[in-house]
Amino acid sequence: MDVHTGPSWIERRAHVWRNVLIGTILSSGVALVHAQTPNPAVTPDGYQQSIEQWRTQRVAKLTAPDGWLSLIGLEWLQEGANKVGSASDNDVVLQAGPAHLGVVTLDGAGQVHIKLAQGSDASVDGKAVHEAALIDDVHVAEGASPTTVAFGTASFFVIDRDGRKALRVKDSTAVARQHFQGIDYFPIDPSWRIVADWVPFDPPHDLQMGSVIGTIDTVKVPGKAVFTRDGHTYELLPYQEEPGGELFFVLADRTSGHETYGAARFLYAALPQNGKVVLDFNKAYNPPCAFTSFATCPLAPPENRLDLRITAGEKKYQGSHH
Repeated sequence: MDVHTGPSWIERRAHVWRNVLIGTILSSGVALVHAQTPNPAVTPDGYQQSIEQWRTQRVAKLTAPDGWLSLIGLEWLQEGANKVGSASDNDVVLQAGPAHLGVVTLDGAGQVHIKLAQGSDASVDGKAVHEAALIDDVHVAEGASPTTVAFGTASFFVIDRDGRKALRVKDSTAVARQHFQGIDYFPIDPSWRIVADWVPFDPPHDLQMGSVIGTIDTVKVPGKAVFTRDGHTYELLPYQEEPGGELFFVLADRTSGHETYGAARFLYAALPQNGKVVLDFNKAYNPPCAFTSFATCPLAPPENRLDLRITAGEKKYQGSHH
C-alpha cells in the first residue's frame, strides 16, 4: 500500500515547490496535477505551505517511474511451472517484455523460482543470471526489497497475499503514468487538523481488515483515537505496518463513494504524545486502488466508517476507469 509522501528536498517557498513539480512531471511525460488552489488567506501561511509541500511530495512519489501509476499487471501464479512472457501462448501473459521471458515455478511449500529464457535480456536484482529464487514482499528480510526481475522498461516482483502468490508488474511507460490527470482536493482547512485523545489498548485489540481482492487479515490495534466534531464524538482504530512505526488509519466517511473514493482513504499519524494524537485530515489520501486495478488495498473496516462528512484531503481520482 501507498506509504509516506516522499523525499525531503522540496524547497520551502511555494512557488519553488511548484517549479520543482512542473520540472519533475514534464521530464517524465506526466500531465500536471490540477489540484485546487485554496485562497492563501484561508489558512496561516506556515500551515498552508506545509500541506502544499506534502501534496507536492505525494504527487512526485505517485508519478515516479516505479510508483503506483506504473502498475500494468497483477498476475496470480499457479502451483508448478508458469511460462511467462508477452506472447499469448504463455501461462502468464505480460503487457510488456519479450515474447518468452522464462518460467516461474511455485512449489508446494510456497517457494518461487525463475529460470530465464535465452535471449530474454532480463536481470534479477540487477544481475545477469540465468535463474534465481524470488523472495516475495512478505518473506523478504526486514529493510530489504523483494527480488526484482527487470526487462526493458518493465519489471516484476512476487507478492504474497494470504498465502497466494502473484507477480506485481510495473512499467515506467505505463499508460496510467503517462496520462496522469492530477489529484483534486478539498480546500485546505486547518480545522480538520484535529488533536484527538489517545486511548491505549493493553493488550492490543484484534481488527479484521478486508481487501479489494477478498482476503481478510487480522491486525493488532494499539489503541483508538477519539475526537469531537460538531458536537459528536467519533473513534478511529489504527494499526502499525511495522513495529514502532506510525499509526495507519484506513477510513471511510459520508463523502466516500460520492466526493471521495468509495472503498477507503488512508491517513498516517505520528505516535501519540501525552495522551494525544494529531489527525490531519488534510493529508487523507487515496489508496493505490483509486488509481489502478492492479493493487491489493485494504478496505475501511466497519469500525472506521464514520457518520461524518470529512471535507478535507483528496477527492476521487478523475482518471480512474475501474
